[in-house]
Amino acid sequence: MPVLHLEMHPGRTLEQKRAFVREVTRVTVDTLVCPPESVEVVITEVPRDAWAKAGKLLSDG
Repeated sequence: MPVLHLEMHPGRTLEQKRAFVREVTRVTVDTLVCPPESVEVVITEVPRDAWAKAGKLLSDG
């Protein structure tokens, strides 16, 4: 059973998330040759003040 953990910044609409998990599931099924019922997707929304790149919080610009 593939479990996909996806992290992103908040701000996407519910419809965007639905479309995203639908496509991620489709690609997983096609690539791994598994039933869609076996694919689980977990979306974690991480605010920009809790995400850093190159030693700098993304919320700091």
